[in-house]
Amino acid sequence: MTEGKLTTQARRERKRGRPRHSQRYLQIQRNVSAENVLTPSDALAKVKELASAKFDETVEIAVNLGVDPRHGDQMVRGTTNLPYGTGKSRRVAVFAKGDRAEEARAAGADEVGSEDLVERIQKGWTGWTSFDLLVATPDMMGMVGRLGSILKQKMPNPKAGTVSMNVSQVVSDIKKATRAEYRVDKAGIVHAPIGKASYPVEHLIANFDTLVSALLKAKPAAAKGRYLKKITVSSTMGVGVPIDIQVAQKLAEH
Repeated sequence: MTEGKLTTQARRERKRGRPRHSQRYLQIQRNVSAENVLTPSDALAKVKELASAKFDETVEIAVNLGVDPRHGDQMVRGTTNLPYGTGKSRRVAVFAKGDRAEEARAAGADEVGSEDLVERIQKGWTGWTSFDLLVATPDMMGMVGRLGSILKQKMPNPKAGTVSMNVSQVVSDIKKATRAEYRVDKAGIVHAPIGKASYPVEHLIANFDTLVSALLKAKPAAAKGRYLKKITVSSTMGVGVPIDIQVAQKLAEH
């Protein structure tokens, strides 16, 4: 595309080193004002209205928290079960043996193993990368811990709810897509899916309230000042729609 054919917005963004957006994205952006915060229900209705892709877009929440993730005592991480699910089924592998392994298989785990699974990964098997989540029973963690440098962010973790004796329930929640993980990133923002654009607004609201409530309960004692700083919701191909924080917090606390 030549300079003359670029929109004014695209030229400005290129000069600033920002990614160029499509005409469709820029058109959607014109329908949203960063200064006009909406109630959660109005914001989610707007997200549904603007979701015009040819596939069922995922609706995501982004929450700016008043924490400094560089400090361990201000890390916000956990899981919650959304009443209407995320709409996305995921692949899960489980490190377990004996009865727990059988329970995991019965619950729908895509791969189950113990020493054999650890050994396969150590020997270079890359099939584990196709799994969205890795789960382990506590008694397996001594062995699974050897894979830390390989698994990295996918390493089973108690805080993320992926280390549990009740693997059947964990696997079931994952496969039913009711389970949502959240983790604050380096910028102090939590991103998490809360459903699909095809969901009724009422279902998205229920999922939204559940996730915000979980974040409020996960507030670190070391966090000072305002905790919820900004909340936006968007669809996969859409723009962020800002939400009134006070209204969102009030709804989530009830």
